[in-house]
Amino acid sequence: MNMHALRNGFLLSALFTLSGCSILPEKAPSTLYRLPATTMQSDPATITQPERLAIATPEAGHLLSSNRIVVFPEGNVVNVYEGARWHEDAPDMLQAQLIAGLQQQELFANVSSDRLPHDLLLLSELRHFQSEYDTSPPSVNLQLDVQLLGADQQPVASTSFAIRERATSTGIPDVVNAFGSATDRLTEQLASWLITNAPN
Repeated sequence: MNMHALRNGFLLSALFTLSGCSILPEKAPSTLYRLPATTMQSDPATITQPERLAIATPEAGHLLSSNRIVVFPEGNVVNVYEGARWHEDAPDMLQAQLIAGLQQQELFANVSSDRLPHDLLLLSELRHFQSEYDTSPPSVNLQLDVQLLGADQQPVASTSFAIRERATSTGIPDVVNAFGSATDRLTEQLASWLITNAPN
């Protein structure tokens, strides 16, 4: 065996030995957060609509269609909170929160995802869902464009909701609470809009 082959053998042996362990430090696991439970109240004076409303999962761009908690720390810089993630992708989480809130308000005979039979369908696009350091503590910027389709799948009405909610501190738990408050305000505004625009 020549020296070249012997040297290659030693290198391969070293690589196989190192493959069983890592000299790099292990990445700390992320803390998973969910939005605070919504606490919508039904209005006894509101007449329940007989239609079944379905909420489709909001469309979103690459940055927002994940479980990363997005933050704009300054200027045009875009980042995500280190060591913290949503427990599911943001569009799915928002869909579940809207369904729960509208169910509590009892505006329709049934509110569900679009996987179940329905009479009305709410489509949407999530344009903003991030915290922004416009000042400190940061504010949550939430924008959702919506379109309501009737039983014939034709557009009935459309609008855009823009919500800002200031966090009580820079701590991630308080930022998450601000996301929850912004989502509750969105649900309240969406409910009022649906009452006005849902076909009778």
